[in-house]
Amino acid sequence: MHLKEQNQSNQSSLTHFILLGFSEIHEIQVLLFTAFLVYYLVAVGGNLLIISTVATDHHLHNPMYFFLMNLAIQDIGQVSVIFPKSMANSILDSRQISYSGCVAQVLFYVFFVAADFSLLTVMAYDRYVAICNPLQYEMLMNKQACLQMTAIVWISSFLYGVLHTGGTFANPFCSNVVNQFFCEIPPLLKLTCSNFFFVEVGLLLLSAAVLVGCFIFIIVTYVYIFNAVLKIPSMQGRQKVFSTCLPHLLVVSLFVSVGCLVYIKPSSNSPSYPDLAFTVLYSMVPPLMNPIIYSMKNNEIKKALSKILHLK
Repeated sequence: MHLKEQNQSNQSSLTHFILLGFSEIHEIQVLLFTAFLVYYLVAVGGNLLIISTVATDHHLHNPMYFFLMNLAIQDIGQVSVIFPKSMANSILDSRQISYSGCVAQVLFYVFFVAADFSLLTVMAYDRYVAICNPLQYEMLMNKQACLQMTAIVWISSFLYGVLHTGGTFANPFCSNVVNQFFCEIPPLLKLTCSNFFFVEVGLLLLSAAVLVGCFIFIIVTYVYIFNAVLKIPSMQGRQKVFSTCLPHLLVVSLFVSVGCLVYIKPSSNSPSYPDLAFTVLYSMVPPLMNPIIYSMKNNEIKKALSKILHLK
């Protein structure tokens, strides 16, 4: 009984978390601040360039690029949830994040990551309809349908974030020391001192099953797409189709492979630089690579970017 009262007291008096993160050496913190600042500016700038390109070029006003613009918005949100706070802590030589700030980080990070993958699934369906059922494309992927699908992605992903945030912070915490450089669900669950955290573990397993289902859907979709592409008689026609499909497939592969690399490996109970390196990898690489992949592999995006940047 006394332990239960103590746990409740710990929970009620918890006002902040300590993010162990990286080195305490000031010079290394300044170096990390500089690296994160450069990364953040490049990632946000690249995605803003994609958004402005799609918005200003009327040739790109179709469903595929509308979804791509939403993907860029989600990528900006994803990096903005983590890195400004991490940069502030590095430059101010602090490791604290408020309790409410940690809740917000978990909520919006889960929201943006879930929306990202959901949108990639919708984009796979868009490419399937465009290539395998071109005569029905305008009917199935009209403006209203695209807006509805995008709204469903945003709303359901936000509710998904609320569900996981509630499942995580409904638990009493026995410690406020987080073995990570931002508030993430698995390290937070290790701090709980009740069995209620198994509810959130169950939600995570259910989420993993849904993600696997979406990934299988994308793979099956692309099997049909590639079968249809191989039937196109002209080489030019096949190249045009591949230029719109390959960037999406590369982005999906990057998202899934980096995520698996992080979550399949066994986690340690103490701070380790390999764990931090893996976390930095999956939190930094997809938002940065998405605009690079699309701008280099998609011919229409390349042409539109050339016009905006006044390049030949």
